[in-house]
Amino acid sequence: MLALQTTYTSQTGQRKRNEDTCGYWTSDTACCWVVSDGAGGHGSGDVASQLVVNTTLTQFEAKPEVSEQVVTDLTTGAHSAVMEHKHRNPEGDDMHATVAVLLIDAGTRQAVWAHVGDTRIYLFRRRKIALQTRDHSLVQQLIDAGYGNEEIIRTHPQRNMLTSAIGSNDEMTISVSGTPILVEEGDLFLMCTDGWWEYLEEHVMEEMLEDATSAKEWLEVMAQRVESSAKENADNYTAVAIQVGELEEVTTVIR
Repeated sequence: MLALQTTYTSQTGQRKRNEDTCGYWTSDTACCWVVSDGAGGHGSGDVASQLVVNTTLTQFEAKPEVSEQVVTDLTTGAHSAVMEHKHRNPEGDDMHATVAVLLIDAGTRQAVWAHVGDTRIYLFRRRKIALQTRDHSLVQQLIDAGYGNEEIIRTHPQRNMLTSAIGSNDEMTISVSGTPILVEEGDLFLMCTDGWWEYLEEHVMEEMLEDATSAKEWLEVMAQRVESSAKENADNYTAVAIQVGELEEVTTVIR
């Protein structure tokens, strides 16, 4: 049976309200983590992200199974909940949200995930990034088409424009991990909104993890970097770290 430890932070940044929401539900077998970044005027971004997280966790608690189909159903269920709320409140604005969902079966050691938008999931193995989701964003499309490299993803003036979102009237794209992967002792999953990863390049995440003794310590160090690097009117930021067992020992080689 896997030992799983969860650490998280969700902060307002320099905005008036926090439109990020995160949550998790765990049992001795199946476990679910979800992060959502809401958007919309008059506080409706709060409502959107809370609907996404609450709906996802409620659905999973009713059917705590880990599979590609289940994580897809959880995501479409969250989308339906936001769309239903919008239909019941036609006077409201066009609220929408991102979502990232991670499921782990602690018995079989299998993990699957899905995401919509630019809230990300990373898998760190032996303190290096082994897997990373790809954003549903205009800038990611530009990079894929050869109109720039990964460096523009944090600086482009249209970096916040999404090509898929929960609650959008357009057709929604869901990216799913596919065949479940087997997690290993020492693995770390990081789920984070764009207000977090915008100020932490991937090599910085790895460098900070090299010196960390736990997911909690790692998250605290990264949060300090986000706070110190944040610009005026910096976005909300949320990060959830899931540590599998104990981190492997760091070996320092003296030459």
